Amino acid sequence: MEYLLFGGYLIFFAWLVTKTRFFQKSGLSNAQLIILFLLKVMAGILYGWIGIYYGQFAYMFDTWGYHHASIVEYKLLFHNPSEYITNLFQSGYENKFGGFFDSSNSWWNDLKANMFIKLLSIFNIFSFGNYYVNVIFYSFLTLFGPIAFYRVMKDIFPGKKIQIIFATFLIPSFLYWTSGIHKDGLVFMATSLVMFNFYFALKEQHFSRKRIFIIAISLLIILSFRNFILILLLPALIAWYYSYKFSKNGIIIFASVYLLFTFFFFSAKYISPDLDFPQAVVNKQQAFKQLQGNSGIKLSELKPTPLSFLLNSPRALETTTLRPYPGDVKHLLSLAAATETILLLLLFLCFLIWRTNGVRSKQFIWFCIFFSFSFLLTIGYTVSFLGAIVRYRSIIIPFLMTPVVCSTDWEKVYRIFMNNIKKYNNV
Repeated sequence: MEYLLFGGYLIFFAWLVTKTRFFQKSGLSNAQLIILFLLKVMAGILYGWIGIYYGQFAYMFDTWGYHHASIVEYKLLFHNPSEYITNLFQSGYENKFGGFFDSSNSWWNDLKANMFIKLLSIFNIFSFGNYYVNVIFYSFLTLFGPIAFYRVMKDIFPGKKIQIIFATFLIPSFLYWTSGIHKDGLVFMATSLVMFNFYFALKEQHFSRKRIFIIAISLLIILSFRNFILILLLPALIAWYYSYKFSKNGIIIFASVYLLFTFFFFSAKYISPDLDFPQAVVNKQQAFKQLQGNSGIKLSELKPTPLSFLLNSPRALETTTLRPYPGDVKHLLSLAAATETILLLLLFLCFLIWRTNGVRSKQFIWFCIFFSFSFLLTIGYTVSFLGAIVRYRSIIIPFLMTPVVCSTDWEKVYRIFMNNIKKYNNV
């Protein structure tokens, strides 16, 4: 019966992706849409399988923990519907709904898990609590993220369809981590929908009610699941908006906005102690250091001062962009991550040597760069486990790699490669 349920839903949603207007407008063929959807489903199934058979080494218990908790919520819906509806808004902590940045004993810290469990409990109504059927639902829902991202990149890099498909959908860590039943797929979906509606509203020079509504809902999703990303996204969007209005001074506007936000980041605590952002980052680092895991790394102790953040920034970027090193490999997933890191660095090297022009919106590229590096800095400051770093950074990879891949002269790379092959054969 479970196999029939899975097969029936898989066929239905494979058909539905070809009939969804948002997907149809991407310009991808029905076959391409179905293949991309099925790849997400397969990645989600692999994610769940590894969570069972490999979880003790890779520390991937969360996905099944969320599933079992959602079964409890699913049963609660039928036994006590009023409690099911209201328990998300209840706080048993002394500070009630305070502690926005706290890593423990905080309603806000619990919200991301509670919201996700609630979503899965809704899936359970239709899947009868089957994890792998939920993967199908989740794959369809989160497909809106890469499709939205693809549509923006397709408009910015016309004629680069293959490159965009590769960098948007097919980078292994991105496909894997955003397809598994965890929060990352939803976070990328919400971020991409913000970006999509913001980009086309600027292009059309009109923020319609529909676009404003979708942006607002997407920001609420980000607030619920990864509240720190919301803080990183706001200056990037503000700088993008003003750089679009004054296009000749794009880099100056981005640099100015980020300098102002950096000043506010360190000085807001003098307005209110609840706005002590540097201390919140320090507390997050300390919370990670108290956790146990196989991929733990040593982080320099961060202090809530501008100098400490500045001195720690090179190490933070090095950790999030270059690791895991081959020497960090301890299991299959870390080997895959280390291999992918090397390959992505090679792609970046190709870009540096054989780059081309042709981008339609330099302001958007600056948005990708500033947002991505502020994100990488943040997780580099706080996260002390390579496994978690690889998972967190997966959602930012398309923002960096799509412009890189689309701005590389691959025809020239191919010619050089083939010429070298011919020279080798003639030796």
